[in-house]
Amino acid sequence: MTLENISCQKSFGGWHKRYRHHSKVLGCDMVFAVYLPPQAEQGEKLPVLYWLSGLTCTDENFMQKAGAQRLAAELGLIIVAPDTSPRGEQVPGDPDGAWDFGLGAGFYLNATQQPWAQHYRMHDYVVQELPALIEAHFPASDQRSISGHSMGGHGALVCALRNPGRYRSVSAFSPISNPMDCPWGEKAFSRYLGEDRARWREWDASVLLAESSECPPLLVDQGDRDDFLENQLKPQALEQAARKGGHALTLRLQPGYDHSYYFIASFIDEHLRHHAVALGRV
Repeated sequence: MTLENISCQKSFGGWHKRYRHHSKVLGCDMVFAVYLPPQAEQGEKLPVLYWLSGLTCTDENFMQKAGAQRLAAELGLIIVAPDTSPRGEQVPGDPDGAWDFGLGAGFYLNATQQPWAQHYRMHDYVVQELPALIEAHFPASDQRSISGHSMGGHGALVCALRNPGRYRSVSAFSPISNPMDCPWGEKAFSRYLGEDRARWREWDASVLLAESSECPPLLVDQGDRDDFLENQLKPQALEQAARKGGHALTLRLQPGYDHSYYFIASFIDEHLRHHAVALGRV
């Protein structure tokens, strides 16, 4: 597969790079960002943390705002941030131009309904196609962890729970914990998956956590001044699911924090260390 390097900046002794490639899974060109720490130039295969961003975001938000590169360089972690949905003239967006569905809002699932099914297969892209590309073209091992924010927090949880053993750890900031029971999720699921709510259960993190036989180490941070906390995010559903499934969940309600990247930047080091322990870098 051909990779086109579209930007490159040195950061904390390593390199932040952006690439464009054609995705067979999504049927369009995609852009992803990768941070390669200094150890990547020493011939060592390094573990990878995949970061999934939220609604309206691209690969750039996390890399520019979270401040993760300093500690990633110290720990020897590669970070990969894909886009949040397929893109291109041939990819359908929301017919009304809404920001919470379609372009920028792929929800990290595999759509089954037309016209979305052809392109909106972000789950397979994140779990299968992108890691295969990363491990083929960069000094990356097959030791993976996954994290994300909001819609991406939902995506990280679902990717880990649907694919036991593929990720060594998982974490999330302000995840959409129970998308079957919130406006963002109901809108996306009804269009991507159809009206049969039984199919929605396969993509709901709280349902999956309650029914899963195993779960990697799980850390979730949520700000208590988040405007979306009660109506959209509902972390209590995740907490109840963890108890029901008998899984260890570290859920921290952080006083005074909102939904922004100021919140993520405040706690990203703790998430990186959480993953570094599971990946054998600490």
